[in-house]
Formats: sequence, structure tokens, C-alpha cells
Amino acid sequence: MCGRYSQNSPIEKLRDVFGVTERFNFPPSYNIAPTQYAPIVRFSKSKDRGELTLMRWGLIPFWAKDITIGNKLINARAETLAEKPSFRGALKYRRCIIPADGFYEWQKQETGKQPFNIRRKNCEPMGFAGLWEEWGEDRLQSFTIITTAANNTIKALHDRMPVILPPDDYAAWLEKGDTALLTPCPDDWLETYPVNKRVNSPANNDASLLDPLPQAN
Repeated sequence: MCGRYSQNSPIEKLRDVFGVTERFNFPPSYNIAPTQYAPIVRFSKSKDRGELTLMRWGLIPFWAKDITIGNKLINARAETLAEKPSFRGALKYRRCIIPADGFYEWQKQETGKQPFNIRRKNCEPMGFAGLWEEWGEDRLQSFTIITTAANNTIKALHDRMPVILPPDDYAAWLEKGDTALLTPCPDDWLETYPVNKRVNSPANNDASLLDPLPQAN
């Protein structure tokens, strides 16, 4: 499951990491929630390379009657992509990568659910594997984040995690869509730490959401 994440790297960093040339103003977001717009990278046949654009989080299949289905399709399980009508076409023709600096997960504790931030140990941006679609007369474009079984670092928080692609596989995913790439990332890539429960509300969106909570002695 991935229901909230952050993307606060400057555009220059995204251009460097993901090999794109687009330049547009997208403010940092520390608490991206479903139905919000966020940057994604997709392959452009006309440009013969990846391109950066904005899309709505929550995939809306082209055959959907209305956009509310997107609220249920914020994630797509890697193991069943080829079987699900919502994802089959996108898997074949419309793959993408979602830049992220971290994502949030909630752990059940005696005092309630405690949010944790998960990020790369080297603090570099991550690339989630995803799919995108176009819907309706207005050609609304939307995306979903592909999830896989949690690695050992994440298991204490949740049994699922986003597919975090190695940078060397970005082009292969965008251009070929090899499902063999949709596996948990190595355990030692990530670190987790508790953060303030303010992140529970999408209305809160500031850099302090990423601050670690003080650890008990």
C-alpha cells in the first residue's frame, strides 16, 4: 500500500536523476494524497525519450463511467497487473515512473496508528513504477503506483510497498514494461523513522512533516 508520499526535489534534480529536459514550476509537496496532481515520467515516442508531466493520482481507466473509480485505484498490485481490466492496457502501452523523496506508512501501536517516513538512506529521489491512463472528452490523465511484497525493512510497518526501481532500469520499464522488474528493492536501500501525526491530514503540507520525532532514551 502507498497512500501518501512526498516529492520535494527541485526540478533540476529531477531532470538529472530521471534524464528529462522539461522545466516547469511544481512546488515541493510533503504530503501528496490521492486525487492531487503530481509529477510523473513517461516515455514519449515523438521525443524518443522520457518526459516529465503532471497527472492526477488515482488511475481512471478509459472505459470508466466517472472519475470516482480513481479513488480505489491509487495502487496496483504487481502480481495481478496482466489480469485486471483496469491495468492490462496501461501495462502494455502506458507505463510511467513517479518521482518521490519518501513515502509514509502507518504502524499500529497501543496509542494508535503511528506514521513513519520511509526514504532512501542516501536521501536521493526514488522512482516508483507506475501506470497511467487518459479518460474522457477532456483527456484527463491519471496514474497509479505499482506495489509489491514488502522487503525486510518495511515488513514491520506493512506487508506491501511501492516498487522502487533501480535507476539503471528506468528506461527498461518505460520502454519495455518488463514485469520481472516489479520486485522489492534491497533491504539496505531504505530507512524508516516516526514522524508527527500531522501528516494524517492532507491539509498539512510543509517540510516539518519530514522531521523525525524525538526518540525515547
